[in-house]
Amino acid sequence: MKKVRLLATAAMGLEALVAREVKELGYTDVIVENGKVMFDADVSAIPRLNLWLRTADRVKVIVGEFEAKTFDDLFEQTKALNWEDYIPEDGAFPVIGKSVKSKLYSVPDCQRLVKKAVAEKLKQKHGVAINMPETGAMYKIEVALLKDKVTLTLDSSGTGLHKRGYRLRQGEAPLKETLAAALVMLTNWKADYPLVDLFCGSGTILIEAALIGQNIAPGFNREFASESWDFVPQTLWDQAFDEAEKLANYDQPLDITGTDLDPKMIEIARDNAIEAGLSDLITFKQMQARDFHPKKDNGYLITNPPYGERLNEEEEVKQMYRDLGKSMALNSTWSSYVLTSHEQFEKLFGMKATKKRKLFNGFIKVDYYQYFGKHNK
Repeated sequence: MKKVRLLATAAMGLEALVAREVKELGYTDVIVENGKVMFDADVSAIPRLNLWLRTADRVKVIVGEFEAKTFDDLFEQTKALNWEDYIPEDGAFPVIGKSVKSKLYSVPDCQRLVKKAVAEKLKQKHGVAINMPETGAMYKIEVALLKDKVTLTLDSSGTGLHKRGYRLRQGEAPLKETLAAALVMLTNWKADYPLVDLFCGSGTILIEAALIGQNIAPGFNREFASESWDFVPQTLWDQAFDEAEKLANYDQPLDITGTDLDPKMIEIARDNAIEAGLSDLITFKQMQARDFHPKKDNGYLITNPPYGERLNEEEEVKQMYRDLGKSMALNSTWSSYVLTSHEQFEKLFGMKATKKRKLFNGFIKVDYYQYFGKHNK
């Protein structure tokens, strides 16, 4: 099997960014839909996408798509697909599912039927008399129904791609690594500009920025389900890891700083940076955001401050936003990028954003406020 149809899943609002990443890796004819990006590629794309995609949640292989309004339809059309090309005789194939606005709304029934159909097809093709052993590698199947259209996929990532492997500890409301990378990629920041996060928490934005700055593949230090798949030869994984190693620019100097009021968070952020192998590139210090006075021009503030969701924090957070606005107003060459769900952020910050982008932080609807600095040449 040379060609596969792939689906990279994305959080709401990040689809265009995932599509951009896919195209930058050299894949074309990309279709963008809600929460997903689809395209055809060579099998070698599976290791490369898992290693390199910074803002996608997972990479899935589409085995088939069809319309089904009855359980018979679902069973027969699932069974008709070429599962034997993907799943070997000993492959383990658990089935998960979801159904939205479809006649077949019982997810457990859909899962059970798909499991049965795949098992029958594999028994037939591999010549197994009783049950499939399922003692080998993991080929997790998802049956997704949307308005009676069925998409059957295999999850090539395993653990979600946001799990980079460096986050040993985190704070109360951690930012997903994929969203943190997106926040950096939605700015014009380049590796030779200073970058600061004044509410750095466990350091995720800064660690993702350092990975971007040195062009280090975000999946370099973790494992993927498809590393043990028969139809993705080990040589393709070796090539993808070699390519990542060659493209990394470990000599790129970076000026990245993280501050937080909580000394415990600074300690956690430092440990995470050490785990990511980036501790010598990021400076962490405990301080108030309002005490920030940059020594250099043309810098970038990228931050995810507290939102004041709890009533007892509301006033404190409002004051924090006012202080931040005053501090950044004194540094006109700096650009500020702030993620918050606070409706009155612009008013408190004291300036209308140059641009605003709607995103989701988990299930919280947030805005990404972007203020472009007046760059000194």
